[in-house]
Amino acid sequence: MIEVTWNGNSLTRDLTVYLENQVKINLSSSGLGLSLFLGIGAVYVCYYLSTVAKKPQLITGSATLSEFLRRYCPVVTETYYPTFWCWESRVQTLLRPLITTKPWVEYRNELIKAADDGHISLDWNNNDDNTLYPVSATRPTILILPGLTGTSKESYVLHMVKQSERLGYRCVVFNNRGVAGERLLTPRTYCAANTEDLETVILHIRNAFPEAPLVAAGVSMGGHRQILNKLFNIDYIMKAKTVREFDERFTSVMFGYKTNVDYYRDASPSHKLKSIEVPVLCLNALDDVFSPAYAIPMQSAKQNPNVALLLTAHGGHIGFLEGIFPRRMTYTDRIFKQFIQAVVEHKDELNITH
Repeated sequence: MIEVTWNGNSLTRDLTVYLENQVKINLSSSGLGLSLFLGIGAVYVCYYLSTVAKKPQLITGSATLSEFLRRYCPVVTETYYPTFWCWESRVQTLLRPLITTKPWVEYRNELIKAADDGHISLDWNNNDDNTLYPVSATRPTILILPGLTGTSKESYVLHMVKQSERLGYRCVVFNNRGVAGERLLTPRTYCAANTEDLETVILHIRNAFPEAPLVAAGVSMGGHRQILNKLFNIDYIMKAKTVREFDERFTSVMFGYKTNVDYYRDASPSHKLKSIEVPVLCLNALDDVFSPAYAIPMQSAKQNPNVALLLTAHGGHIGFLEGIFPRRMTYTDRIFKQFIQAVVEHKDELNITH
């Protein structure tokens, strides 16, 4: 056993076992090179274990929800060990779509009509062959909301669908207008503050399967030019160099906001947390480059007993890579699996009727 002190913290770790299991080197050799490698490795491991790997913060104003999560979602109490060679936020954010696998999923596409005569594309994975919930009418339905410009083909969405398949659930992916290859029928896409299309989708699912429990999972927050050219100067819009410039020239104008500040205020979740009436678990990394720590409404979350925030020290934006070479399972996948299973199977403990 080797005891090392780093920044005043005493860390006792069997470095030999750690390096054999994690780095897969042959420790039977000798020499200066090995000693140097072990020395540098020991310092890096100590830094990683003392500074990078940390337990997440669970923030909620409800003792009932907190106990529920600790009992049925043990991952919320466990230390998150981000991939040791790419734990930095921007690296995690950029690498996830490149190195994670894209499992094959069979979808059935459905187009539903919106109130403004546009259409919304839904991709269904009915999971009819499962033996856990063989009755279609009562099979739990998981509604998945991809992030900005995301579709049902994103790797993180595909992994959620596969996790749901294993649990016997049905999945439906809500593709926002203009991002899934469907032609826009009206000059309207979507924004962070607009919920009309989502409400249409939820009502459609409820009407199709009124007896089935419904759980939603959303990730973060497209276009076809011909329709939008009628109302907007697309060339000017596409010259925007930042997200803020794009929103000023396009998003806030499309949805009728006087200024970009008005749009951001309306889209901010801090003003809407108090209205949430169903249990919600929000995962956010404190080093998220798009949703940084200072923007997370921690105090607002404590005021609603239906809301819980799970905050990790690292993870980037939709990164949360873990393991030596994170191809199949991420921290997000584990939380998603445990939480939806807990809500579906133990909803009575949270007084969820449907």
